[in-house]
Amino acid sequence: MIAGKAKRPTVIFLSSDGIELKSIDPVFEYGNYHGAYAFTKYLLDAYRDFFVKYNARAVVVGPAALSTYNGALVSIDVNPIKGEFRPGGAEDFAARGGPGTALAMGHNVVGIVAGGTYRARYVKVNDMDFINKLMIESFKKPFRQVMDEKTIKYRFDPSMGTGGTFGVNYPHYRELLPLFGYKSIYLPREVRIQHVEAILRLFWKPFNDEVFVKGKSWYNCGDFGCSVVCKKVWRGKKVDYEPFHAMGPFIGNYVFEEAVSLVDLIDQYGLDAIEMGHVVAWIFDAIENGLLRPDEAGLSDKPVFDPPMRFNPETDSRRNARLASEVIKGFVEKSSEVLKIIAENGVRVAARKLDEVFHDRVLRVGKSFRDLVVYAAYGNDGYMTPNLYWAPGMVAPMYVLGRYWTNYTPTFMGPEDFAKSSLGRAIAEALIDDAGLCRFHRGGWAEPVLEKLYVEVTGGMGPNKNLYKEIAEYSIKAGAEPMPWESGRARDVVSTMAREIGSKDWGFEDYEDYINWWRKFKVTIDKGLEIN
Repeated sequence: MIAGKAKRPTVIFLSSDGIELKSIDPVFEYGNYHGAYAFTKYLLDAYRDFFVKYNARAVVVGPAALSTYNGALVSIDVNPIKGEFRPGGAEDFAARGGPGTALAMGHNVVGIVAGGTYRARYVKVNDMDFINKLMIESFKKPFRQVMDEKTIKYRFDPSMGTGGTFGVNYPHYRELLPLFGYKSIYLPREVRIQHVEAILRLFWKPFNDEVFVKGKSWYNCGDFGCSVVCKKVWRGKKVDYEPFHAMGPFIGNYVFEEAVSLVDLIDQYGLDAIEMGHVVAWIFDAIENGLLRPDEAGLSDKPVFDPPMRFNPETDSRRNARLASEVIKGFVEKSSEVLKIIAENGVRVAARKLDEVFHDRVLRVGKSFRDLVVYAAYGNDGYMTPNLYWAPGMVAPMYVLGRYWTNYTPTFMGPEDFAKSSLGRAIAEALIDDAGLCRFHRGGWAEPVLEKLYVEVTGGMGPNKNLYKEIAEYSIKAGAEPMPWESGRARDVVSTMAREIGSKDWGFEDYEDYINWWRKFKVTIDKGLEIN
């Protein structure tokens, strides 16, 4: 735990021999590198002896953590012995909710370099005879066979000719993909099908041809015992669904190559890519609806953000990608008053402020800034924008959103049943995270054997099944309890999915219907957690 705030920017050096604090100003231009990448390379060169001695790896912030609410924690794979800096597969980003901003602005800590020489004693998790015995007892097959079968989506699915989250999600979800800041939820199915055909041709196929047809640029996270090789790398850039969809179809860009440069820019700045997808789409939509002029958002031109009427997948994608780059840079640099308001306050509070600043336009247009962006509200000012699925569970009143601790399938149920399925999923996901296991292994093999694995490894201790309840209770005490939907489009994520699957019980004719569904969901969650 980090408590207090340093007087100067500080990097924590953590090793098996102790903790040392060094006053180090972040370096965001170094050699040929920029942002968080530059800072990582600088630390590797300047403190090479520490990296080598402790086989260390750095976690740093980027420029965004010093100027916005949306800063990430960035960790790039390095080879301390050779002094090599190796982005392109095993880099990691902890970004949802702005932890980099919390570290930098809250504690004035801009990096952590951690490593050690301690070698754990021989334990059962390294004993393949034990692991195989456990798997045979549970699945009638040895571990490697079980793992390969249960993680096929993330490695390579021969039935689809692709693999990984990016490769599988597009042909799997198809017309259920959220496009144009969720505006696609209002489009007829046949129109959405036309859009997904363009996306598969321009966005998915270039990736798939390069990574699966012409070659096999697949890697794992660095865990040499894992055969999943879930990291799909396109010309040196790791490709996952969420960040690329955020900088692709979600902002009206269907050209894959354009998304690559945008994701790379976001990574260098140290931003949360999903959140930036929402921010860019929100600004584009506000301009489309006449709530903003392009220059007020720091843009040189007007984006094309009207999918049913006027959108050329190739030419307009390139225009939108170029303007998205201007938004991202302007957001970090606070180049306009509108971007400054968003960067300093986050989407929820910024929407209130922009509704006040542009009050006359809101009345004239008949739309609020908050109705053009999807978020779930927490407490007075907190919020979370959803991961990029058209799924009611992504905006439902769960205590942890912004990741997969919910039922995030594109479906609809009555609030009680939906809440029970979401809570079950949340508790299971929390236990996998708490165990330090990769969630790509969760449902396939890890969850069924988790309790037995805990007992065997710890000598009797089971997993903390109250973890999610403890988080919920903390959220209530911290004033961060889920609150009813404020955004019209967030409500519509629920009602349009109900119509998509032909629900007869919930028509969502008026606001009270939404509130009733929300309340019944929330009551069921609290009852399931035994929270008064």
